[in-house]
Amino acid sequence: MPTVIKKLDAASFQLKDQVVSINRVTKVVKGGKNLSFAALVVVGDPSAAVVGFGSGKAKEVPQAIRKGIESAKKNLMRINLTQTTVPHIVLGRYGSGRVLLKPAPEGTGVIAGGAVRAVMTSAGIQNVLTKSIGTTNPHNVIKATFDALKKLKNREDVAALRGKTSQEL
Repeated sequence: MPTVIKKLDAASFQLKDQVVSINRVTKVVKGGKNLSFAALVVVGDPSAAVVGFGSGKAKEVPQAIRKGIESAKKNLMRINLTQTTVPHIVLGRYGSGRVLLKPAPEGTGVIAGGAVRAVMTSAGIQNVLTKSIGTTNPHNVIKATFDALKKLKNREDVAALRGKTSQEL
């Protein structure tokens, strides 16, 4: 049974953007080398637990970032959180990238490396332990992080799957 994800409207949130990586790309053509820039951007509203990512390519860095932000606004997703942390341990996978997210007590902060930290802060997760395993490619790390965030379930969903009330769990 495929889950239907309804599209979130970017205008209804106070989104803040964060540039994860900027890559200079060169295409060799007959006349020489064509320089271009690729930007990987994460946008999110920490108060609404909404986050998305996107990439953009352009001849100049600011245009690439702008395109990345527009792309990120198109694939926003809501995240299931318990107060300020993730509800349970989860492992996200994409390619050779693996990202482990563990709940953390209040006051721990975001223990995460570059690309994962950008996603966690943009999503409004304040206390979490993470471990990035495998690749260090920021594209694959971010996609693995989003895979992990998609796997998060809240108490009500788990209770409904088991045919119980959330108090019985």
